[in-house]
Amino acid sequence: MQVKRAVRVWQRHFTVYTKLYKSSLSLNFVEPALYLGALGLGLGKYVQNIGGQSYVHYIAPGMVAYSAMFAAAYECTYGTYLRMTYQKTFDAQLATPVNLDDLVTGEMIWGATKSVLYGCIIIAVISAFGLVRSPLIVLSVPFLFLTGFIFAALSVLYAAAVPGIDYFNYYFTLFTTPIFLFSGIFFPLEGLPDILRDIAFFNPLYHTVNITRGTSAGAFPFRDALWLLVAAGILAPYPYRLMRRRLLIKGGRSPF
Repeated sequence: MQVKRAVRVWQRHFTVYTKLYKSSLSLNFVEPALYLGALGLGLGKYVQNIGGQSYVHYIAPGMVAYSAMFAAAYECTYGTYLRMTYQKTFDAQLATPVNLDDLVTGEMIWGATKSVLYGCIIIAVISAFGLVRSPLIVLSVPFLFLTGFIFAALSVLYAAAVPGIDYFNYYFTLFTTPIFLFSGIFFPLEGLPDILRDIAFFNPLYHTVNITRGTSAGAFPFRDALWLLVAAGILAPYPYRLMRRRLLIKGGRSPF
């Protein structure tokens, strides 16, 4: 793999995005804003303070983490599958000096880039409404990229494995929704049974929420940052392997 070729793949996605960004931005901005408004301002009136802060202050940093996860997951499931299967973008790219490793790297970096973009938008919004107590929240931005990379890798893995686009319903219903609900965004996980807390420890979004919530309050959770770094390193090789197998079986062509 050459970094320059992977960047060219990323550049192609960015160029396309600049022509479609208005509809894409609204899709990724509106849902977290609705959660924040309906639950933070609505339900929050009936919920006691958590950790010495109001409910809307409690969930606001979690919306940053959720937006980062959703941006990468959506881009690298539907987006990757469409480019691979229907738009034949992969075929066109692999006909150039770009090889499969370059292509997969570009896909995952683009998914992570969108995580940073949408996460930063939510940071700006909650900051404007006075829901951020410390400027240290800017330290969470590199970890939004890392979170995006993790979920981009998981999503590319799934896109390479499924036989049809309809199977993404299972991914979002049975995988990302439980991750979202049991990440600590809406309630502390300390009240859950021990087994659920142990399972939540392996939830990448849980650690991202800890980072965004911690930096928003003026602290930096090093353990959660280290967990994301290790998880990204462990997960990184597998999208290449599965995508190579997918294209070799489906297309009968060399990935190099």
